[in-house]
Amino acid sequence: MPKTIRELADELKVSKQTIQYHYQRLPTKNRQKDSQGTNMISLTAERIIREKVAKPLVANTQQTGSKKVTKTSKENNELIATLRREIEDLKSQRDKQLATKDRQIDHLTKLVDQQQQLQLATVADNRRLKDHVQKLSGQLTQKTNDNLSTGNDLFNIQDKKSKIAKQKIVKSGSNKNGIHTNRAIKRWWKFW
Repeated sequence: MPKTIRELADELKVSKQTIQYHYQRLPTKNRQKDSQGTNMISLTAERIIREKVAKPLVANTQQTGSKKVTKTSKENNELIATLRREIEDLKSQRDKQLATKDRQIDHLTKLVDQQQQLQLATVADNRRLKDHVQKLSGQLTQKTNDNLSTGNDLFNIQDKKSKIAKQKIVKSGSNKNGIHTNRAIKRWWKFW
């Protein structure tokens, strides 16, 4: 039973263009058309096209197979050994890097711990100094108060002296009733 180009291409799992190419290279006696003008492939044309399409597939398979065969198992073993050595080298490098990073982290952790201890010691010293300053300030305030009270006594004494001086009076005469009035002494420098 005759097939179309598309049916044969799907069956052989190749493109329509491949089948069309081989169909056009067939002798004219093997080419047929149906009533609608569609190209039909007869059984003889199908067999010829199948042989031509199958040959390149076999040739490609043999070429790739021959390339694979050229590598011997000795070469494969050498390649595997080389790859394993590279893997071991990379692992050792990774382990060295991790060990270095661990040492760095330990060192930084110690530094942070020392810094925190110094900070705590500084805070404790600051508190001690603050308490000492407050204690000294309290003593200074007490001495100042004592001095002020002594100073106040001096001021009180001077104030009393000035009051006594003011009480010294000069008799200016008598008033109408015959009562003497007392007047404080006024000096010229007290006007300013």
